[in-house]
Amino acid sequence: MSQVPPEQKKRIAQIRGQLAQANVDYHAKDNPTLLDSEYDRLFRELEALERQYPQLKTSDSPTQRVGEDPIEAFESIEHSVPMLSLSNAANEVEAAQFDRRMQEALGREGVAAEYFAEPKYDGLAISLIYKDRALSHAITRGDGMQGENVTHNVRTIGDIPLSLPESAPSAMEVRGEVIMLVKDFDALNERQIRSGQKPFANPRNAAAGSLRQLDPKVTASRKLSFFAYGLEQLDFAAHKIQTQSQVKAFLGHSGFPVSKHSSVVSGASGIQAFFDSMQKKRSSLGFEIDGVVYKLNRLSDQKVLGFVSRAPRWAVAYKFPPQEEVTRLIDIEVQVGRTGAITPVARLEPVKVGGVMVTNATLHNVEEIQRKQLQIGDIVVVRRAGDVIPEVLRPLLDRRADTTPFLMPAVCPVCEGPVSRDDEESAYRCTSGVRCRAQRLQSIWHFASRKAMNIDGLGERLIDQLIEADLVTTFSDLYRLTLEDVAKLDRMGDKSATNLIDAIEGSKETAFHRLVYGLGIRNVGETTAKDLTKKFVTIEALMDASIDALISVRDVGPTVARSVRDYFDDITNRQTVSDLIQLGVKWPDVLSPPESEKTLEGKTFVVTGTLSKFTRDEIKETIERFGGKVVGSVSSRVSYLVCGDNAGSKLQKANELGVSVLSEELLLDLISES
Repeated sequence: MSQVPPEQKKRIAQIRGQLAQANVDYHAKDNPTLLDSEYDRLFRELEALERQYPQLKTSDSPTQRVGEDPIEAFESIEHSVPMLSLSNAANEVEAAQFDRRMQEALGREGVAAEYFAEPKYDGLAISLIYKDRALSHAITRGDGMQGENVTHNVRTIGDIPLSLPESAPSAMEVRGEVIMLVKDFDALNERQIRSGQKPFANPRNAAAGSLRQLDPKVTASRKLSFFAYGLEQLDFAAHKIQTQSQVKAFLGHSGFPVSKHSSVVSGASGIQAFFDSMQKKRSSLGFEIDGVVYKLNRLSDQKVLGFVSRAPRWAVAYKFPPQEEVTRLIDIEVQVGRTGAITPVARLEPVKVGGVMVTNATLHNVEEIQRKQLQIGDIVVVRRAGDVIPEVLRPLLDRRADTTPFLMPAVCPVCEGPVSRDDEESAYRCTSGVRCRAQRLQSIWHFASRKAMNIDGLGERLIDQLIEADLVTTFSDLYRLTLEDVAKLDRMGDKSATNLIDAIEGSKETAFHRLVYGLGIRNVGETTAKDLTKKFVTIEALMDASIDALISVRDVGPTVARSVRDYFDDITNRQTVSDLIQLGVKWPDVLSPPESEKTLEGKTFVVTGTLSKFTRDEIKETIERFGGKVVGSVSSRVSYLVCGDNAGSKLQKANELGVSVLSEELLLDLISES
């Protein structure tokens, strides 16, 4: 490796400084100081120097934004401070009620509270951890307590500094939103369409999908942007930060892009005036927002009010009302779900609603079509309910001409099997069961979904290929697939085939409630599956449970009980479950506490590290089922720290405070011996 001349070291540092400043000027200050050609020339020079002297290449170099080698999966990381959700206000009355609550809580009735107001970005929340002024980790919100480590991908986002100026603190945590600008979203969709791929539904989905790519080069190829809005892990007093508006200023001075549309407002009238002004500006911002966020401006006031449940008391998201547009109902088609339910779907002339091009909308059932008096060919009002789900509100009857009433088909459009309707429900159903290709596909897709068996990479398109190749008839067949079976499928390379087989093999280690949910029993959702497995702690007990025993389970009524009983009375379903177990699907025993006592009553637990016997949800449920309480941080009031592999600062703090440390095995011993 050649020795680096001093002048080349100096030149590399100089170029990095110029490019870093150019990024701040362009992204954070919206005041470009370099022409594109100048930037590109410096960038290429730096790349050449780093190739010549690789020992000087660093992770925070501007050249590293282009992405690194793909990673196999995203690591889960606990947030040092939970990333909480916000309470919502849906209208002017609820916004005024929030203001009144703030006055009362602060003991200042009749005195207008001061709020920091800024747009509510429609993107993906992210936490950026800086250590020694360099980006160390980037973590998604996840469930609020822990998120995905997407550091490799975040390094490709030009708005996010990889290193901080000397004037910045050596360590801090910045929170903000990763978004995709409308112009970048449109350009991405044009590329998707040109390459024969499916366009993204909206900028938020495009941003979230881009940030969760296993290959950072894919993320780098899609233009993402970032706005910062929060700070954690910082001594505010030492930096003379007393208000939320000063937080924004501090972020801007540290090189982060912040909103140009924020303001400090007073009282309910100020809240509404800012909301109205942002609603007028919404379409011209260049990025999607779905409301306005208001926070008490004084940090001391925020501290006084604290938090309730999973949200701060001192903040609210005032959401914009749903947006409506008019278009033509071209046709009503039907789709067949995993339980055979036949759902009408509206096919619409393309119309942009709330920034998203809408072509389809659910119509739920025949009664809904009749209630709304919809006919094929109608001019209809379409709304994105909650800015998410397209909905056909009503026809414009005064503009009706040349329309056709909708009739539910007498046979299944997929398998041509008979369609029937139960007198006790509104849904029409194909009665062919898994003999119907659509039901077979949907049942396998549900089984593989994230909340069920979580088989990564097994989507509807691939399942369709497996069915077409006659490799899979029911979900137990997934565990009979070989590498050779999968590798011969269309557009399936050796690496992709290996990844899928590994994912299927890994899914064999599951949780009881995940398996039950994945079976796709009609009327049994995720929560009901958990309740059933708490009551019937073995699969044999559940399969043989009587109607009366099933009804004794919380929130299980006669309809759900009959669905469970009907499912397990089918010899084919029982055989499928037996096959799954014989093929290696297994789960930890579900612990059932004694009837008369809670053995962990009065004890408080913190869980940290990578667990081997439980998921985070499962260990929390187990502790709580036996009367214990799970909290997020270690203190002297904590009874035990349950510790998995790769534990960090929580283990160190527990040792400092003398908190007892348990492995998963010792926790089980504690439960059984108490």
